Amino acid sequence: MRIDVVSIFPGYFDALELSLLGKAKSRGLIDLRVHDLREAAHDKHRTVDDTPAGGGAGMVMKPEPWGEMLDGILADEDSGTEPLIIFPSPAGDVFTQRMARELAEERHLVFGCGRYEGIDQRVFDEYAERGRVRLVSIGDYVLNGGEVATIAMIEAIGRLLPGVVGNPESLVEESHEEDGLLEYPSYTKPAEWRGREVPPVLLSGNHAAVERWRREQRVERTRRVRPELLPEELREA
Repeated sequence: MRIDVVSIFPGYFDALELSLLGKAKSRGLIDLRVHDLREAAHDKHRTVDDTPAGGGAGMVMKPEPWGEMLDGILADEDSGTEPLIIFPSPAGDVFTQRMARELAEERHLVFGCGRYEGIDQRVFDEYAERGRVRLVSIGDYVLNGGEVATIAMIEAIGRLLPGVVGNPESLVEESHEEDGLLEYPSYTKPAEWRGREVPPVLLSGNHAAVERWRREQRVERTRRVRPELLPEELREA
C-alpha cells in the first residue's frame, strides 16, 4: 500500500518508523511518503494560512499550497488506482475498526493534516469533484491538528495489511473485531503476583473451557464498558 501524508510538521511521522509499521516499511509492505506543505508555499515566510473570510478567531489554511501539493501527489500516481484522500476532521465520519478494514483494501491513501481553524473548504470541494475525498473523525474531541489522528489511522489500517502482523490469528481476537465485542483480559507468568492469581481455568489445559471463559469475559466486559456494542440477543441475557 502507498500512503502519502501532507503536513506542516513532517517530523510527527517519525513514529511510524518504529515497531511493526517500521518493519513493514523496510520490507516494502508499506510505501510511506511524508510531504512538507510549506514546500508548496513560495513567499518569503512560506505562509500556509491567512485570516478567515467573514472574520473570526484563528487562521485558515490557504488553498494554494494544498492545491499544488495534492496536484503533485496525484500526478505522481503509480499505484494503478485512484487514491482516496482523507482529511482528519471533527466534522467527518467516525473512524471505526470496520472503516479500518475497508481502508486496508485500498492501494493508495493520501492524508491531509489540517491545522489552525482548518483547511479552506474549496480544497475539499475541488478534490471531491476530481476524485474521492473523505473527512474522518477519530472521536468527539478537538486536537491541534490532523497529525495525531493520521498516525492513529495509519497504524490501525497498516496492521491489517497482509504480512505486517506476525500471527494473523491475533487480529481476529482483538476488541471490535469479528463479533464486535471487546477483548477478554490477558494474563501471563507468573501464576501469582502480589497476591493476584491467574484465573485457574487458564492453567487447566482444557481448551474448550478456556474458550468459554474468554467468551464470557468478552460479553461481560462489553456489557459493563460499552453496552451499545452488544448484539441484540446478548442485551437481554
